[in-house]
Amino acid sequence: MTPKTYNQRLLGKTAIVTGIGAGIGKGCALLFAREGANVFGCDINATAAEATLEIARNEGLSMQSFHPSDLTKEKDVALLMEKAVEAFGGIDIVVNAAAFCAFEWIEDLDYETTWKRSIAGELDIVFLSCQKAWKYLKINGGSIINFASANARQALKGSPALVHCATKGAVYSMSIQMAMEGGPHKIRVNTISPGLVHTEATSHLVNDPEIRPFLNDKHMIGRIGSPDDIAYAALYLASDESSWVTAADFPIDGGASKW
Repeated sequence: MTPKTYNQRLLGKTAIVTGIGAGIGKGCALLFAREGANVFGCDINATAAEATLEIARNEGLSMQSFHPSDLTKEKDVALLMEKAVEAFGGIDIVVNAAAFCAFEWIEDLDYETTWKRSIAGELDIVFLSCQKAWKYLKINGGSIINFASANARQALKGSPALVHCATKGAVYSMSIQMAMEGGPHKIRVNTISPGLVHTEATSHLVNDPEIRPFLNDKHMIGRIGSPDDIAYAALYLASDESSWVTAADFPIDGGASKW
């Protein structure tokens, strides 16, 4: 296999990446750093964050992290942005990859715990990160990348994703409004809507021999996505190559949403 090459597409830029300990957040953090960005990450799981930092250190990449950090707490989010500015002098990119959601049927959801916690874990943390980064992004402009989902527009039969549908629909709509508010300040806001991506959180589905054939068949390309598939789309949106792209949604899903 030919080794991957990197072209320093983010050289000199500072990127906040949330949820660097696993999955899409980890994939974005490492790719952005390999492409020349100064990455300042965070994760609620300190052990997982340290493991990602160790990979970065071994490759000689520029990456720091604030962990453990709870992005549902306003003070933690404000401190994350302050520490990134102290470390690297500013903020150019925000990637809101961190998320938590309970997948339960409507009758099983508890309003005070699973419902409210999931709203905070997929919607509040996106709002807070964008809001606390906003004053820094206004200085020179920048790019915010939020994650919606195919579930923002459609339901998947057999999936108890009620809260997920609600939060991702809200992230999609909120991002369009943010793009309008950010336009005069050269702040671009876009969303990526991933299909099923093989991460630690989805391994129980991906590795199930009875479910795997259905999941593969659900995608036109015939396979489940990887964090790198999403990270490369995020790289484009973070780079100057997408300077005229805002309020857009990118369905990176192997064709599943059209199948």
